[in-house]
Amino acid sequence: QVQLVESGGGLVQTGGSLRLSCAASGRAPSSYAMGWFRQAPGKEREFVAHIDWSGASIRYADSVKGRFTISRDYAKNMMYLQMNSLKPEDTAVYYCAAGRSLVTIQTGYWGQGTQVTVSS
Repeated sequence: QVQLVESGGGLVQTGGSLRLSCAASGRAPSSYAMGWFRQAPGKEREFVAHIDWSGASIRYADSVKGRFTISRDYAKNMMYLQMNSLKPEDTAVYYCAAGRSLVTIQTGYWGQGTQVTVSS
């Protein structure tokens, strides 16, 4: 069992930056693959980025590539999403998730979400 808690969301202007954090606790959270997803009002939840248990495999959605950076701090059992050059279309509730592998992240554990709002 893994528990996930997101933080760091807020209101920012277009072009601004935010860093989201995901605190993981429970049984061996550092052994899990983790990822960020988001859901905008009236839209389906979508993939943002993921990172495997070692940090060696990272992937981004095309819409955030070059602007967002995912990272992990294994000593603190934390995962981060640095978001730069934010756009209004990045507005969404952002969720962190963890799974035994990159393929199973979405069927694993989820946080409660943190709201990111980008004003134009």
